[in-house]
Amino acid sequence: MIEKETRINKYLSEQGFCSRRAADKLIEQERITINGKVPAMGTKVKRGDKVAVDGEPISTKKEQPVYLAFNKPVGIVCTTDTRVEKDNIIDFINYPTRIFPIGRLDKPSEGLIFLTNDGDIVNKILRARNNHEKEYIVTVNHSINNQFIKRMAAGVPILNTVTRECEVEQLGRKTFRIVLTQGLNRQIRRMCEYLDYRVTKLKRVRIMNVELDIPQGTYRNLTSEELQEIKRLTASSSKSIEPIVDDEMD
Repeated sequence: MIEKETRINKYLSEQGFCSRRAADKLIEQERITINGKVPAMGTKVKRGDKVAVDGEPISTKKEQPVYLAFNKPVGIVCTTDTRVEKDNIIDFINYPTRIFPIGRLDKPSEGLIFLTNDGDIVNKILRARNNHEKEYIVTVNHSINNQFIKRMAAGVPILNTVTRECEVEQLGRKTFRIVLTQGLNRQIRRMCEYLDYRVTKLKRVRIMNVELDIPQGTYRNLTSEELQEIKRLTASSSKSIEPIVDDEMD
């Protein structure tokens, strides 16, 4: 039940239908209706309103919160739009209730990604200024050296900005570990390209306090301890209007 007027994107997030960012896309695509009419961005929902997506009414029954860690294989697309992508993450996991990914990993990338039906935690984790760590193991197409490691760590000019200083460690002749606290579009790939390298393999192995510890293509529930720490880390998440990053769309 809606206790007060709520913006449509926040309402869909609270109902566990999708994130606010995804809801905004649905509004732009005119796939949402309120009482049979297509709303404008920012329209508020009030008690008694009938909200539908693609003609299907949104259930107001609260579901139990779901928090999953998934080891995404290469080739799976992080989208909830099952009409467009046949190799999408939702169909691949086939979870019995509606869930959506927190952030993204692009199709050629693999590794850890969270999925949930809790829209509030999505926004807290993805807020651009929250500095939550994400760790990757990256392989490039030719040998790296100390100069490459130092330049990657110091910040690289991409997308009209300079990337934040970050932790980078060489692991092998062509492999390195990198810890990011931001998620610019295809950030690692763009950073490497700026230095005349091409990424051949990219795997995310950690998000904040959660490490990748399950076989590829499988998922598990976050433990109560992991979830408690995530909520602690996001407790001071800014609620002001600011960019929500796309995450590491590598």
